[in-house]
Amino acid sequence: MIHLPDHLTEKQKQAYRQRWLNTISLIVRTVVGVFFAAVGLFIYAAFGPTMHSWFEGPEPIPVEEIQRRIAEKEADLDRVEDGIHLETGLIAAEGWETVRATCTACHSAKLVTQNKATRDGWEKMIRWMQETQGLWELGDQEAVILDYLAANYAPEESSRRANLDMDEIEWYILEL
Repeated sequence: MIHLPDHLTEKQKQAYRQRWLNTISLIVRTVVGVFFAAVGLFIYAAFGPTMHSWFEGPEPIPVEEIQRRIAEKEADLDRVEDGIHLETGLIAAEGWETVRATCTACHSAKLVTQNKATRDGWEKMIRWMQETQGLWELGDQEAVILDYLAANYAPEESSRRANLDMDEIEWYILEL
């Protein structure tokens, strides 16, 4: 707190303190303003004209270019590589186009590729979809679909050896 002469009245002391606080406040605001102006000038000097592009949006891409890019991506996915259709993951064998058109009309091809079943198992799945999920009658396509699914998504034999038949083993005692 500042020391004021004793001959001043309390009201004069209060006015003097207020002027003093206003002066200090003005000095602080001036220093802060100069600081921010210096920082602004430094940033402008460092980045210069490139700063203007920060506030502008990206160049608009012509519609024709967007359509070309989309067509490229679709063409890239709609091809078969190493026997697999890239977009769906289906094995590209006889009948895969029918399976793609029919099955992916309602669900992802992943539902097909993640399952394994015999021809009867696939037929049961089709019947279940017809009874509960609204799948239409497949007509002549059903045989093509079942042939494809049974050939390409059948249960796989396990890579483990078969369990030992304990009754068939001829046991002997090891003598040391």
